[in-house]
Amino acid sequence: MKRFALLLLSPAVLLAGTATSAPTFNKDIAPILYANCATCHRPGEVAPFSLLTYQDAAKRAALISGAVTQRFMPPWKAEPGYGDFAGERRLTNAQIAMIQDWAKAGAPEGDPKLQPTPPKFVDGWQGGQPDQVLTIPVKYSLPADGPDQYRCFVIPTGLDHDVYVDGAEFRPGNRRIVHHALVFTDNSGKARELAAASPDGSYACFGGPGFPASGLIGGWAPGITPQPRVPELSLPLRKGTDVVIQIHYHPSGKPEQDQSSFGLSFSGPPTKGRTSVLLFDHHIDIAPGDAHYVAKSSLVLPRDVQLAGVTPHAHYLCKDMKVTATLPDGTVKPLIWIKDWDFNWQNAYRYKDPIDLPKGTRVSLEFTYDNSENNPHNPVHPPVHIHWGEETKDEMAVVFLTLLVPTPADVRELHQNIGRQYVDQFLSQVETLQDLPYEMLSPDATARLTQAFKFFDKNQDGRLDDTERTAMITFIHNLEERRAQQQQPEQPKRDQ
Repeated sequence: MKRFALLLLSPAVLLAGTATSAPTFNKDIAPILYANCATCHRPGEVAPFSLLTYQDAAKRAALISGAVTQRFMPPWKAEPGYGDFAGERRLTNAQIAMIQDWAKAGAPEGDPKLQPTPPKFVDGWQGGQPDQVLTIPVKYSLPADGPDQYRCFVIPTGLDHDVYVDGAEFRPGNRRIVHHALVFTDNSGKARELAAASPDGSYACFGGPGFPASGLIGGWAPGITPQPRVPELSLPLRKGTDVVIQIHYHPSGKPEQDQSSFGLSFSGPPTKGRTSVLLFDHHIDIAPGDAHYVAKSSLVLPRDVQLAGVTPHAHYLCKDMKVTATLPDGTVKPLIWIKDWDFNWQNAYRYKDPIDLPKGTRVSLEFTYDNSENNPHNPVHPPVHIHWGEETKDEMAVVFLTLLVPTPADVRELHQNIGRQYVDQFLSQVETLQDLPYEMLSPDATARLTQAFKFFDKNQDGRLDDTERTAMITFIHNLEERRAQQQQPEQPKRDQ
């Protein structure tokens, strides 16, 4: 009889053992949330609720479980195995299973003594007080609801001499509404023209800053910390340069204001070279209904470099991004793969260790777009023909590559050689003036190319044949080489 009773009790004993082994918030879940979620899910941040306490998390256990199971959160788009990045926000399969089990068990709290201390976050400038702080001059007002807004703020540096920058940090003024930011430099004055009609010195800018941006000097998204200062890799900032801050605003449900800032730290001239190089395909022509349009482009590295970071960019129709490097021996090295691109979760990806890429390496992009009714992100219904452009309904295929080379002089030579490839890509398909890539060019560059086109159109038929096009490309190559030889850069003063 006793044996029979024990047999009857054994399922209950087993169930009791299972219940006591269920994950608890204090012992198992809090460490995961504090390390991966609290940077955004805390008071005053852009996330809609905090996850610092048991009460905050327990009432949303099912929501949290679903979000991490679908890998919607934490917002990290780069696929594992395609680049080893610093600051990676990705939960392991074991951590996801732990959260699932916790939610299924009713979100038990556990022993309060086991709860870790909630994380503390640095207020103010995380990288130390900058040498120059550029602040949006007028508070920007965002309504309580409505669509997200993308706004570019033009801030003159006011520098009367050239300087070197070895540190840059964006500081959001209102973390509840600042979703992310990209910071560019503009020496053309085009950004000032775009902002001239607005009393707050800003203008709407969905896809890009609205001018041929050659300098991406900073960016921010929740959870990103500023890179450490590296004086040997400082970048020149010329006098008269404007800083253009592109901010993505997300309404919080009540009227808000923002006055974000950007800090610059100065040092002496660099001993090593660092620069950004663009890889892009501007020949975008996506037919309505095309659910699998592929954009491709590549460039060949003219020298040995190190790749320090990669920043891919497209608009709403893009769904898949791949960037790869094919080494001279044929080895293919994946640099990044984003197979569920989301415009609202852009990031600047920095490698834990720079990747060595030898001379002759071909870096390629392959972006896939869905311009069908089945794409929930498609901003136009019914779908229409899509081309390259800055507007919401337009598209882009761009990758910023952060490259390191041994000396600053190598940067100039690198740009000259890659510039020749740009010219070839731009002009290889030019047959008429209408084929010139106006959307990628400044007004001065457009005028020069138009003049060159007319000069090399020897028979004045309004078209370039292969011979005329080759002659124009050769002329532009030679002109750029002479210009580069004549333009010896000034030595910026040292600012401490």
